[in-house]
Amino acid sequence: MCAISARPLEIRVEQGDALLLTRDPVPGEPGRIDRRGRLLQAAHISCSEAAVFGALRVGHQVWIDDGKIGAVVETLDERGAWLRVTHARPGGERIAPGKGLNFPDSALPLPALSAVDRADLDFAARNADIVGLSFVRSAADLDELARELARRRRGDLAVIAKIETRAAVRNLPEIIVRGAGRHPFGVMIARGDLAVEIGYERLAEIQEEILWLCEAAHVPVIWATQVLEGLVKRGRPTRAEISDAALSQRAECVMLNKGPFLLQALAVLDNVVARMRHHQRKKTAQYRALHW
Repeated sequence: MCAISARPLEIRVEQGDALLLTRDPVPGEPGRIDRRGRLLQAAHISCSEAAVFGALRVGHQVWIDDGKIGAVVETLDERGAWLRVTHARPGGERIAPGKGLNFPDSALPLPALSAVDRADLDFAARNADIVGLSFVRSAADLDELARELARRRRGDLAVIAKIETRAAVRNLPEIIVRGAGRHPFGVMIARGDLAVEIGYERLAEIQEEILWLCEAAHVPVIWATQVLEGLVKRGRPTRAEISDAALSQRAECVMLNKGPFLLQALAVLDNVVARMRHHQRKKTAQYRALHW
């Protein structure tokens, strides 16, 4: 005899729904309604970072799963934050387990490195050439990472600062100076979380400004998140994705996500970038002869 694992409950929310972001580390559950369609219990999901609730205020935005679901804080109580869903596709959006949460209006009092991060650094110090620091907010975060690397006698380890918050964009000059002054250093434009944090309509502008600043500082850039995503996942790119891949040529490195057509996407990316390098070097047009 053996136990049969239960299927994960599907939590689906629609625009206008109530959603509880609970302080308790319990599995999420969908909402319950009675036979007349009246709400008996709102759906709930949990947040693993208890410190988040001290930073949330009524009216703050909360985004779920790379911005697929948007909500606003309506009330806060001992159970957690009560949200009202403001953005979801017609027919609703499914909240899958382990998806990320973004709080663009909230100054989260979170450490640059968690206990898990420090344990991971033990492995990285022994085996890695580069370590990436997610959700960098200030130069102080890089100071903390530098101290931890020095304790492991790996002050020479290269560091990539992932730029994916409003604070990181605001503090980028200081982040570059502090990071590049100690280690081999680079910047990742982590466009998924960054778009949620600053708003999608500002992403094109901000990634341009990051490229300008990093070129001026001679800091290499990684262009990341959903590059050729349709090709990687479904075997066929959109026209917008090809244009995006062409723009990525101005960075030193381009990151693709995993998927069944990854090798095909690599070949297409190589073709596009190789052609574009004759037209553009970093942010400077080359004005080569046209070939029709």
